[in-house]
Amino acid sequence: MSRFLHTMLRVGDLQRSVDFYTKGLGMTELRRRDVPDGQYTLAFVGYGDSNAEIELTYNYGTEKYDLGTAFGHLAIGVPDVAATTEKLRSHGAKVTREPGPVKFGTTIIAFVEDPDGYKIELIQRG
Repeated sequence: MSRFLHTMLRVGDLQRSVDFYTKGLGMTELRRRDVPDGQYTLAFVGYGDSNAEIELTYNYGTEKYDLGTAFGHLAIGVPDVAATTEKLRSHGAKVTREPGPVKFGTTIIAFVEDPDGYKIELIQRG
């Protein structure tokens, strides 16, 4: 049986990114693997009730990446978009779309950027 495993994001400061996803979005660091011979460290974060994970990859000595134009965003369901947005803002997140209904609809969303500039859509889920 096939299943979705994870999405990999390259990050410039591993602990800063782990803190963003765990302290800001309430994920758990599930495991970490340091590979000195390969000069990289992997940290996997996610929610305990989901099979989908995010693999944060830090390549030694690389502090910034060009994000490119193909990647869109990660989407995370939260119980209260406004409260989550404010919590993330207090952790230094850049809010690129304030909480509110999606255009031509009623679903409440917001967009924020993680410390490396990856876009995250917050979607209100009851």
